Amino acid sequence: MVRKHVERITHLMSAEKIKNILALLDQYYPDAQCSLNFTNPLELMIATILSAQCTDERVNKVTASLFNKYPTVESFAEARLEKLENDVRPTGFFRNKAKSIRESCRTLVDRFDGKVPNDLKTLIQLPGIGRKTANVILGNAFHIAAGIVVDTHVARVASRLSLTSNKAPDKIEKDLMNIIPSDRWILFSHQLIQHGRQICLARKPKCQECPLIDYSIYAQSREQTK
Repeated sequence: MVRKHVERITHLMSAEKIKNILALLDQYYPDAQCSLNFTNPLELMIATILSAQCTDERVNKVTASLFNKYPTVESFAEARLEKLENDVRPTGFFRNKAKSIRESCRTLVDRFDGKVPNDLKTLIQLPGIGRKTANVILGNAFHIAAGIVVDTHVARVASRLSLTSNKAPDKIEKDLMNIIPSDRWILFSHQLIQHGRQICLARKPKCQECPLIDYSIYAQSREQTK
């Protein structure tokens, strides 16, 4: 089954097609980057934890004051949980997020001299840090391409472009890593996220404005049903 799936993806996505898609992404989204505000790896780790089920815009509003109130890893590690919960409440799921932030920072203080690790295997052992969050941190704070960030936008756009036929984020990431050059992984995820936010919307996508319409089976199927 796995071999047939890989063969299907390979058949759908020829090297020339991948090359053309990447060229168009470079043309329309040359400066795509992380939209979370941060000045160091710790701030990015906190912001990324808060971004789960929350818009980056709202996270940035919360962290604008949060990072002033808690300027060090120790201040997060020693924070009263109830107070931290209230500080991150606007991002939703605030109890789990506050607990993950405090516990992760305690681990950083106890085991890593207060510094955010720069390797995937270590990062995903921290509370609240999954593979997606780790990829965000590594790619944007350390410029390390350990994988491809797969959020809802990346998953949606990749599916509509037939870059994957999977639904699970980890399987989507593997599909993309098999067909996208590793030196493009960081930028590629930012470009798909920006495209998903601006054009390839979940509802009412702007297919007629899409620079990738020639490669979108989704857009072509919409045209056929009209």
